Amino acid sequence: MTRSLSIFGATGSVGLSTLDLVRQHRDKYRIVALTANGNAADLAKLAREFDAEIAVVADETAYAALVEALAGSSTKAAAGPAALVEAAQMGADWTMAAIVGCAGLPPTMAAIEAGKTVALANKEALVSAGDLMMAAVERSGATLLPVDSEHNAIFQCLAGGHIDQVRKITLTASGGPFRTFSLDQMRAVTPAQAVAHPNWDMGAKISVDSATMMNKGLELIEAHHLFPVGLDRLDIVVHPQSVIHSMVEYVDRSTLAQLGSPDMRIPIASTLAWPARIETNSEPLDLARISKLEFEVPDLVRFPALQLARTSAEQGGAAPAILNAANEVAVAAFLNGQIGFLDIANVVSSTLDGYSPNAPHSLEHLFSIDAAARSYAKSLMEKLPHAA
Repeated sequence: MTRSLSIFGATGSVGLSTLDLVRQHRDKYRIVALTANGNAADLAKLAREFDAEIAVVADETAYAALVEALAGSSTKAAAGPAALVEAAQMGADWTMAAIVGCAGLPPTMAAIEAGKTVALANKEALVSAGDLMMAAVERSGATLLPVDSEHNAIFQCLAGGHIDQVRKITLTASGGPFRTFSLDQMRAVTPAQAVAHPNWDMGAKISVDSATMMNKGLELIEAHHLFPVGLDRLDIVVHPQSVIHSMVEYVDRSTLAQLGSPDMRIPIASTLAWPARIETNSEPLDLARISKLEFEVPDLVRFPALQLARTSAEQGGAAPAILNAANEVAVAAFLNGQIGFLDIANVVSSTLDGYSPNAPHSLEHLFSIDAAARSYAKSLMEKLPHAA
């Protein structure tokens, strides 16, 4: 039997990697929905290639271009946030949630509430709405599979084990492009430098998060929801080679690690075929060529985002959502040359200190908190000197 798929964020790096796997196994999968933010031309090209039932652009101004690009095909065109949610409710067996930022939260929640399998690549959704999302998973009976290489590695290491037998979970971090930089060197970092990750091919926002190590902080919060062992049993270690993606230590002191080449198609394939496996054309792991694996304790002085994230997870409530919102605003400002690299963590810290609403009780409440946090962060940035 073929498995029906919907891919939210189809033109991004995770979406394209997913479709590359589908391309290799066309007989196993059928595409229901493909979505993009506003790249109508590329979305239409993919929809035609995979004969998607529907293609959706989040940006309604791109709708006319999408309709024109799909003319003569069997794929229906749609646009806007409501259309994204409707596409998520179409009942695909497996949904890839890969829309970056909180914009991916409504369709991800809609896919979860449909009760099928959701492969989660959007870390911000679980960070901001972890309690709401996990409650929806419990209600609907949906299966939530982690796509991030670290969480997918933990998921694989837990196969055959029991969460109550876990002593510690360790997430690995590459350390990003500035692992060996001094604070003075980091102060002068440019957006072009920050988006050039040494190991992974990722989008600009995620690459900057890797450079500040905020991505690892967000992943810590994700792991707290996905693998409830307690924050005191979640650790982070810097591993520059990005070969070991995470480790699970059990009570008998046995430690299981998942290894693989730094290629997102490997964790995606794990979720795409789960509980089975499919072949990929990823590079095989050659440990003899790599020769050595290194590990370091992360430096919280140069990378304060890690402690900001852990503190937010400990506080719970609205704190993780505020952390995420302020970070998104600050990263965008850095990429636009409005603030410096080190200002990103400072803006996030000041926003957390200055804004502390009640815990979100619904998606609507969460979005109001998110909007207020963004506004607060922007007001803080107006007082900073321009990075240029």
